[in-house]
Amino acid sequence: MGDRVTEVRKAMEEYFGDDKKRIDHAHGVASYACMLMEEEPANPDLVVVTALLHDIGIREAERKYGSSAGNLQEIEGPPVARAILTRVGFNEAFIGEVCEIIASHHSPGEIDTENFRVIWDADWLVNLGDECDLSDGSKTEELIKRIFLTRTGRRIARQTYIKR
Repeated sequence: MGDRVTEVRKAMEEYFGDDKKRIDHAHGVASYACMLMEEEPANPDLVVVTALLHDIGIREAERKYGSSAGNLQEIEGPPVARAILTRVGFNEAFIGEVCEIIASHHSPGEIDTENFRVIWDADWLVNLGDECDLSDGSKTEELIKRIFLTRTGRRIARQTYIKR
């Protein structure tokens, strides 16, 4: 990881403070994103930075609206991410794409880029077991086909969540 990516990781950890659950989630998404990029084309620094910051709006959403709903995270996340990325020294094109993905990370179909697809799948690889009933293998297979946007994401999801 480059120095600026490390700075973003540290900034995210400082921002979330003792919220180990959110820090661990961000690290988990970044880890899966790196696994996905072994086979899927994407911009590594942009994807890792976005993975680290994708839920950064959750605190503001909770503070302003008393809710951590995904649509509120999409509204509140980009300004927080922009402040961090500007302070770290990323250029506007990079910051713009990160913020665009954060603003749509719960809304597939709003954007469709290689970088977005890797973030989407990495987030679902972390969340699938918590958000879905995976007790029926055939239903889990249908969920995987419907949710995941990359071939690699589907493969990793099957290996992780379908007990054979």
